[in-house]
Amino acid sequence: MSDPLVIESIIGDRGDPALAERLHEIGHHGVVETLVVDPADLPRRRFHSHTDAGTACFVALPRSARLFDGAVVWLEGQRVIVVRVGEQRWLRLAPGADAALELGYLAGNLHWRVRFDGDCLLVAVDGPIEAYLARLKDFQQRGKVRIVE
Repeated sequence: MSDPLVIESIIGDRGDPALAERLHEIGHHGVVETLVVDPADLPRRRFHSHTDAGTACFVALPRSARLFDGAVVWLEGQRVIVVRVGEQRWLRLAPGADAALELGYLAGNLHWRVRFDGDCLLVAVDGPIEAYLARLKDFQQRGKVRIVE
């Protein structure tokens, strides 16, 4: 097994015209690999992962760098690695009118990332869904929140 590629910087954005042209050329004559990063891992600066081609990578970014969808993190010869952010999973919660503030309080205390969609609170699922459902069990048992599929 070979040592992982060490990724220590973000070279640029695949949408940048200068880089896009180079990526297009490499796509015809070289290798374009994709490093899929879970949305929950975007804030992380150090982690191990693999590209879609199986290349082992160790991401070790400085504090000032932040990964994003389309970040070019490796460009050497005829090989490029581009970050693709995996799809964020959301838990859709429909609180009863008397429970909306209480649910918001819980979500805030747990530092859940949320967004709103009409009368529903959407919670970003950044780990096992069972952990979220365990925290909501009391709300469900008391009929204060409904999980919408």
